[in-house]
Amino acid sequence: MDVEQTIFLGIIQGLTEFLPVSSSGHLVIFQHLIGLKNPELLLDISLHVGTLLAVLIFFLADIKMIILESIGFGKNLFQKEKKAGSKIQQFPHAMLVAWIIIGTIPTALIGIFFSSFFQKMFGSPFFVGFMLIVTGAILGASRFIPGHFTKKSYVGLMVSIVVGVAQGAAIIPGISRSGATIVCGLFCGLNRELAGRFSFLLSIPAIIGATIFKFDMTEITEIGFMPFFAGIFVSFLVGLIALKITMNMVKKGNLFYFAPYCLLAGIVAIIIA
Repeated sequence: MDVEQTIFLGIIQGLTEFLPVSSSGHLVIFQHLIGLKNPELLLDISLHVGTLLAVLIFFLADIKMIILESIGFGKNLFQKEKKAGSKIQQFPHAMLVAWIIIGTIPTALIGIFFSSFFQKMFGSPFFVGFMLIVTGAILGASRFIPGHFTKKSYVGLMVSIVVGVAQGAAIIPGISRSGATIVCGLFCGLNRELAGRFSFLLSIPAIIGATIFKFDMTEITEIGFMPFFAGIFVSFLVGLIALKITMNMVKKGNLFYFAPYCLLAGIVAIIIA
C-alpha cells in the first residue's frame, strides 16, 4: 500500500461515507480495481477516523449544545416544581443523547453478532453490486415520502430503535449507512433536517466503537505510517465537503437523486465481478 493509493481511497471514503452511496461498497470495488486482493481493515479504520473527525467538526455546534444541555438537564432533574415534560421540552439536545444511546444498542448488537459473517462479503464485488442496487431502491423510495408527513421534530424511543437497526444493517457492504438511516428517519416522520442530523450524530459512537474493536497498533506497519495518516487527513477534508452537500440535499428533499447512480454502480460492480 503506497501513499497515492491511500489518498485515492481517502477521497473515495470521504465522498461516499456521507453521500448516500455506500462507502464500504465503493472501497471494496476500488480495492478490487487497484489490485488489493484482500481488503485491509486497518486502512478502512484510518479512513473512517478521518470521516469521524469531519462529523465532529461539522456538527460541533450541536455537540456543544448537547454537552451544555446535558449539564443543565442534570442540574434541573430533581427540581420538583418543574414537570418532567417541560424539562424535556427545555432540553431537546440533552434528550438527543438518550436517543443516540438507545439507537446505538441495536447497531452494536448487530455488529457484535453478524460482523464476522458480513466481513466475508468484503471480498465479493458481485455481492456489493447487488447491495448497491438495494441502496438505490431505498433512496428512490424517499421520492414518494410526502412533505407533510415529515414534520416530526422529536426523535423518541421507537424511532431511535428503528434507525439504529437500519444503521446496524449498513454493516453489509453496499448498503449506505447514511442513506439507510436518513430514509428510515424520514419514513418514521422525522423532519428532513432532524433526520440528517440524527443519522450523522448516531454514526459517532458507531465509528468510535468499530475503531476501538478493530484497532491493532502492530498492524500499522502493514500499510505504513504515511499511508495510514494520509488516509485520515484526506478522508477528513473530503468528508467535510460531502457532509455539506448531503445535508443540503436532505433539507431540499432531493436524496433520491443519488438512486440512479447507485443502481448504475451496482450493475457495473456485478459486471466487473
